[in-house]
Amino acid sequence: MELGIGLPNTVPGTTGDQLTDWARAAEEAGFSSLGTIDRIVFPNYEPVVALSAAAAVTERIKLVTDVMLGPLRQNPAMVAKQFLSLDSLAGGERAVLGIGIGGREDDYAISGIDMSTRGKWLDDALARIRDIWNADGELEAKVGPRIGKGPSLMVGGAVDAAFERAAKYGDGWTQGGSGPSQFGSDLSNLDDAWKKAGREGQPRTLALGYFSLGPDAQANVESYVGDYYAWLGEDAVQGIAAGAPKDADSVKALVKAYEEWNCDELILFPASSDPAQVTLLAEAAGL
Repeated sequence: MELGIGLPNTVPGTTGDQLTDWARAAEEAGFSSLGTIDRIVFPNYEPVVALSAAAAVTERIKLVTDVMLGPLRQNPAMVAKQFLSLDSLAGGERAVLGIGIGGREDDYAISGIDMSTRGKWLDDALARIRDIWNADGELEAKVGPRIGKGPSLMVGGAVDAAFERAAKYGDGWTQGGSGPSQFGSDLSNLDDAWKKAGREGQPRTLALGYFSLGPDAQANVESYVGDYYAWLGEDAVQGIAAGAPKDADSVKALVKAYEEWNCDELILFPASSDPAQVTLLAEAAGL
């Protein structure tokens, strides 16, 4: 299983220098991917902007939105172009569009978008993005720039429609932080949808988690998770914070748990923007 690391794009107070120093350190340490998560009503860096900064200072590491909240962008052709652009800037075959619908009412309210339309939007958008990436049409072929095989597509979500979208349009599916015990059930649903769609081979699988290491690990994870996930309620916040590894043994245990389910890649997101966290996680995971 590959191990990626999230950029601190949603950790409040992160500076541009910290973001690019983090990206350089992650590539040097041997992580497989740099990930971003997405909000609008929050003091975070927009995911594609953050990954573009990372692309400028790295050469190998994959650049993953895990996930972008697609319906908040509204124009699937622009999303398709953004990722063609990111992939070309990065040298090709590095950009990964992880996409989902999100569930925070304030993000939709400030965008003037009805949440009830988000599933239908994503169904239509995924088909459009694929047509553009495949240059399937006269106008579609003119959308670029293009290099190599282009970006890849991972669909997020834990309902039947999400697995069906992944099977119909995606290279695979990404789990949004619900843990390794849930991953087994999710994987079964994904496999069923993949076969039903007549897809050959196996879908790629990706999972998201959080981590916080060092002497301030507990305080950092409680502060960050409590702020970012306050909308879910106190019980959910406590559960997410409790599940985040805070020492080397718990990092290894989480990695092993996902490996046992044959997950292809796990991306662990930080609760601190200190680039020293990159080295601490690499050492804890044995990279």
